[in-house]
Amino acid sequence: MSHARSEYPDFRRQAPELYEAILAVSQQAAKAGLDKQLLELVKIRASQINGCAFCVQHHILMAEKLGVSADRINLVVVWREAPQFTSRERAALAFTEALTKLEGGVSDEVYDQARAEFSETELVFLTSAIGVINLWNRYGVAFRWTPAERPVRAGS
Repeated sequence: MSHARSEYPDFRRQAPELYEAILAVSQQAAKAGLDKQLLELVKIRASQINGCAFCVQHHILMAEKLGVSADRINLVVVWREAPQFTSRERAALAFTEALTKLEGGVSDEVYDQARAEFSETELVFLTSAIGVINLWNRYGVAFRWTPAERPVRAGS
């Protein structure tokens, strides 16, 4: 595959109003009180499914800053088999996969699991977080944004 067709800063420069609107929606779930670590796991999982290297890396780095363990970040791709995830996280990840793949919609089982863990309002904001990361993934994949380099730690 060739290099990026354009980069993330190009998008900000080319369509600042669009960038700001998407960013504003991106921030609503956390502002509504959903756990930021959970949201980063959801964003990583959706980005893995969509093959967006830029977003996978971005949200891994964000999750690390929020204190998500390396094991949980590394195992989110196989969350069903990993005991590190809570029932709330499992419900969110199953809901993420259903909304990202959209093959058969969201089954009653997956919806009921999510509804058991999240209030109606929380589920609306979780849905918005999943929807907006899928939107960001479309830009990242379309333009092949280059993933960020891991910052070098002092003394490394």
